[in-house]
Amino acid sequence: METSLPNHFPRLAGAERDQLATPTDVAAYLGVPVKTLYQWKYRGIGPSVHKVGRHLRYRWREVDAWLDAQTSYDLTA
Repeated sequence: METSLPNHFPRLAGAERDQLATPTDVAAYLGVPVKTLYQWKYRGIGPSVHKVGRHLRYRWREVDAWLDAQTSYDLTA
């Protein structure tokens, strides 16, 4: 008899799962205040953020993708 887990039960994939980051982790990584992340979330201009219960969490791969997508200023002009 095979038992299946409910859809809301987390499926552990070991090392394949990305670790979620807190706003404090991401703010330190980007070198900005946590308040700036909250403002970016409100404006919809920052990295993708996910609500886990009442907590905000980021996926590192999404933070890096957002960072890569940011344009750089041409300082030679």
